[in-house]
Amino acid sequence: MGDTSAQKRFQRKGSKQANGSSMISSVPTLEEKLAEKQEREKIVLWRRPIQTLNYFSRECGILSAEYMIKLWNNKKSVLLIAMLIGGYYAAYKTPGPHHPLLQSVAKECWWCAWWLWLGILSSVGLGTGLHTFLLYLGPHIASVTLAAYSCNSVEFPSPPYPDDIMCPEEEVAAKEMSIFTIMSKVRLEAFMWGAGTALGELPPYFMARGARLSGYDPDDEEMAEFEELQRLKERPEDMSFIDRVKLSVEKLVERVGFFGILACASIPNPLFDLAGITCGHFLVPFWTFFGATLIGKAIIKMHIQKMFVIIAFNESLLARAVGLLAFVPVIGSKLEQPFKSFLEKQKKKFHRKPGTSPESQDGVNIIAWIFEKFILLMVAYFIISIINSFAQSYHKRKHKMERENKLAKD
Repeated sequence: MGDTSAQKRFQRKGSKQANGSSMISSVPTLEEKLAEKQEREKIVLWRRPIQTLNYFSRECGILSAEYMIKLWNNKKSVLLIAMLIGGYYAAYKTPGPHHPLLQSVAKECWWCAWWLWLGILSSVGLGTGLHTFLLYLGPHIASVTLAAYSCNSVEFPSPPYPDDIMCPEEEVAAKEMSIFTIMSKVRLEAFMWGAGTALGELPPYFMARGARLSGYDPDDEEMAEFEELQRLKERPEDMSFIDRVKLSVEKLVERVGFFGILACASIPNPLFDLAGITCGHFLVPFWTFFGATLIGKAIIKMHIQKMFVIIAFNESLLARAVGLLAFVPVIGSKLEQPFKSFLEKQKKKFHRKPGTSPESQDGVNIIAWIFEKFILLMVAYFIISIINSFAQSYHKRKHKMERENKLAKD
């Protein structure tokens, strides 16, 4: 009566394992699995800080050693990359006519790498749900949109763009600002962010593919969810609405192939991890999966998201939306004034003279301050989640090694 869904899953899984005496010796029993899972969930910073930090540092040490071994095994490639970076650095530090070009290349590379990394973080998330589009790329596109309509131009002086946005000093002929002009201004960062989200979808694909090829059933929550879905196919009456949606995603990917993956990747889809696991499980070729994912996320989906943000922050539409805040009962007027003040200060900031800091001219706006603190809290939560995730991974690794040692002794 008090069984959780995880317990039911383990019970169905454990009933199959109990049939073979050879599997009993190598696979933990149902009770052991449940006890281990419950123990692992308690390893978090706010419950067991010392143990969590200890396990986190041990897992970091093990992963560092593993990656050092991989680098040593590929030392020729590592040496070639190190020589290229060293050669570039030497040329970068040497004065000459080539220096401005190298500075421009370095700036573009760092800019692309930043958005690529944010895209990977958004897709991987490590169980936090950290969505860097809402925290970084969306606000960046919104700022460019507000500045474009205010300045009637996207030719912002660089520097300070992209770190800060200022209107060009020369007067711009009056013309209507186009959505497509703004989209082209943010195309590079949006594409790199989308490519990062596509790269972040590879771990579930490789995990499922490796499990299928090796025949080994990994102790992973996402794989367990996928296996549970396969078993539910035989009992459709037990399926919930979410299970039916997941099954429809799996059928679309399995039957349509490239275009099914493309369709799933081209729309906001929280179940896309399941599509990656399905592709890995059914041994869909890597370039079929990654190509469709890259085109869907970095090109189609990003253009949809860019257009949505640009339309939402259209000058007239935004002013109308802020005006509607006044009709909110009781607190309407109190909400409207800070937003109006924020928009006015943003316009003044775009039109300020070069060398003038926005803080000295406008002061700190309460909305910008709240958003900044919100981002800091999200990043702090993300770091804490990484620590918890690594500590729990070490706990799983530790128990697995203990079982293997026990089996070797037997």
